[in-house]
Amino acid sequence: MINIAFSKGECLDHYNWGDDCHGWTFIDTEALSVKQELMPPDTAEQLHYHEKATQVFFILKGRATFHIDGNVTELKPEQGIEILPGQKHFISNNDRSDLEFILYSYPSTNHDRINLK
Repeated sequence: MINIAFSKGECLDHYNWGDDCHGWTFIDTEALSVKQELMPPDTAEQLHYHEKATQVFFILKGRATFHIDGNVTELKPEQGIEILPGQKHFISNNDRSDLEFILYSYPSTNHDRINLK
């Protein structure tokens, strides 16, 4: 087996999401997804939950605001948070600089996202 290094320049997929946000997929199997995402200032995703996936966010740059089951938690670089299946959540960047983070999902969130209003 050959281990393959990855980076934003050498990834499985680059994608755009939300309001000019970017993502890079490094690992994408049924059991595990590893991505790096970037959110410009004053952006947020939609409130949602996952039925099966646990997600772990690890902040690389900027400040993240997480809304999880009605509670607000702010994280700075080198801090992380785990979000369990069924927890209603979204992340926002209320700062004046870009927010970058690593996102681990196990199992993958493919076909496992329920958006809420």
